[in-house]
Amino acid sequence: MTDTSAPEAGDAYEFTTDWLRYNVANWRKIFSENRIETILEIGSYEGRSTCWMIEVLSARAALEVSCVDSWSGGDEHQVGGRFESSMPEVERRFDRNVTIASAKAAHKVTVKKYKNLSNLGLAEVIAERRAPYFDLVYVDGSHHAPDVLTDSIMAFHVLKVGGIMMFDDYLWRLDPHILNQPKIAIDSFLNVFQEKMVVMHDLTIRQLYARKIAA
Repeated sequence: MTDTSAPEAGDAYEFTTDWLRYNVANWRKIFSENRIETILEIGSYEGRSTCWMIEVLSARAALEVSCVDSWSGGDEHQVGGRFESSMPEVERRFDRNVTIASAKAAHKVTVKKYKNLSNLGLAEVIAERRAPYFDLVYVDGSHHAPDVLTDSIMAFHVLKVGGIMMFDDYLWRLDPHILNQPKIAIDSFLNVFQEKMVVMHDLTIRQLYARKIAA
């Protein structure tokens, strides 16, 4: 894989957006310094980040990715929204893209899809795992603060001690209402869990990254 933000059209993927490119430098640093074989992704959209992680991490070892998404879209994806999308088409692209990435992988890749609202999908994950299981959790679902806070707390319980939680859209401001922005929820989660999570300060903060240090 070339050192770009994600696989491109020559690989037969179908991507219509590239929000990942802003975070690639941080991700490369995190992935090079940590052993990551189990991933929980909350919010997958058309699978660009999923495929990027599959291509990079499956080069080392077998990889398991659990994706939680309703594929109904946020406010910005609805009719008239800034990123208006046909969500059935987005889901179709996700399925196609991860199938391609998994087929190209050097080691076995298992992708498990939880199609549900994040709180319900995460409840399924917790019920199945019953213990810390994931090396990496990527929180990239709803932008509404109550949803982000709920996702973070629920995901904490299935993240291994030593594992990493990555929060997307830390500085997102598309909606001016503070409760429709992720930052207040991420800050609240990290303040309450400050004895269990430590922020990784050596990375830029378009996203925020934290390591679990205690159960």
